Amino acid sequence: MTYLLAMTSAGLTILDPTNESIPATRQLLSRPVSVSGLTVGLLDISKPRGNVFLDRVEELLISRGAKVLRFSKPTFTKPAPVDMRHEIAMQCNLVIEALAD
Repeated sequence: MTYLLAMTSAGLTILDPTNESIPATRQLLSRPVSVSGLTVGLLDISKPRGNVFLDRVEELLISRGAKVLRFSKPTFTKPAPVDMRHEIAMQCNLVIEALAD
C-alpha cells in the first residue's frame, strides 16, 4: 500500500488512500543517519520516464555507499505482485518508489 505524505504548518501528515472510516494508527520508523552499507530497493512502477529518475537516484545512492537493487512492476495500474513485495522486504533496508509522466 502506498501512503501519501503531506507537509503542513502543523507538521507531517500521513494520508491513507483507503476508505477507512477509522484510520489505523501508524508510527513512523526512524530514518537512518546514512545509507552507507544499506541495501536500497528502487521500485519503478512502470510509468513513462520513472526509470530516468531512478537512474539518477541510483547514481547518487551508490556514490554515498549504498547497494542498490532495482525492481519494476509489470504495470502501474495494479499493485506490485506479492512475490515482488516479499523479495523487496527480505532484501532491502529502504525502498524508494518512483513514478513520473
